[in-house]
Amino acid sequence: MTITELARQRRHTLFFLRETRGFAPVFLDTEVDMSRLRALRSQDSQARHSTVTYVLYVAGRVLANHPEANAAILDGRRPRTARYPAVHGKVTLDKTIDGHRVVLATVVPDLERRSLAEIQQHVERFRDGDPATMPEFGGVRRLHAARSWTKAARAFRRVVRPLETRPTVWGTVAVTSLGHRPVDSFHSVGGTTITLGLGRTVDRPVARDGRVVVAPVLRLSLAFDHRVIDGAEAADVLAEIKEGLETFPWAVAPAASRPAAATRPANTQPTNTAEPTSTEPAGGRTPVGVATQQAHTQQAQQSGGGDA
Repeated sequence: MTITELARQRRHTLFFLRETRGFAPVFLDTEVDMSRLRALRSQDSQARHSTVTYVLYVAGRVLANHPEANAAILDGRRPRTARYPAVHGKVTLDKTIDGHRVVLATVVPDLERRSLAEIQQHVERFRDGDPATMPEFGGVRRLHAARSWTKAARAFRRVVRPLETRPTVWGTVAVTSLGHRPVDSFHSVGGTTITLGLGRTVDRPVARDGRVVVAPVLRLSLAFDHRVIDGAEAADVLAEIKEGLETFPWAVAPAASRPAAATRPANTQPTNTAEPTSTEPAGGRTPVGVATQQAHTQQAQQSGGGDA
């Protein structure tokens, strides 16, 4: 037996898991008929958008219609929540740094306004890029290079804890995939109120109009932080994402058409909601492929899984 110090290249993973210990995750899952998306992908071989890209696209529009879920919490003696005006989608990546296989992530800003092509371009840039040289991963490299584990952990906490900057660090929704391997389903906590997990798409028997047919089916999981939302809201989000993927392209119903939120009981303390200042630069949103906050925030983008 050989006992060694944990590789520095895994620091960001360890620090991430420490930060998410306080989450109260609850797990849901469903099956998505991917026949429509398979047909769309086969029609345009030159612009084959990945399954992850379609899920990011749909999730961005659904979360924009569910502000209660597009939120984060800062727990403690006086817990605070923040609801964000834009949806930022984190996607995990299977990468190698200094010979160590690790999970890194990138955040697609303003996901609810991005086209499929823009999302795919962003994902491909980080999927194919070298984390050893990309400036956006400079923070990760500095975290690994720090001599002191304690100082590195403190630096990590300073970046990820503020509600005001958390969307650009961890996103407001996370998507992670293991669909490139024979994994049917899994559940992951991505540091966001909603985390979506993608398994593989395989042909399965499904019922259509009273008949059994074979169709491509994706197992889609959703983990939600019960401190922020309840199961009914999370189930609505999952159902709408499923519908969006199965009927793509589709129009998300306006918020006014959804059931009104239940009235808060008189003896319940209201949530102290903090509306953070936008982190977008003056003059418009961040261009596709450019991280909203670069070197010092990328060190914190971390979750489990990673097929883009």
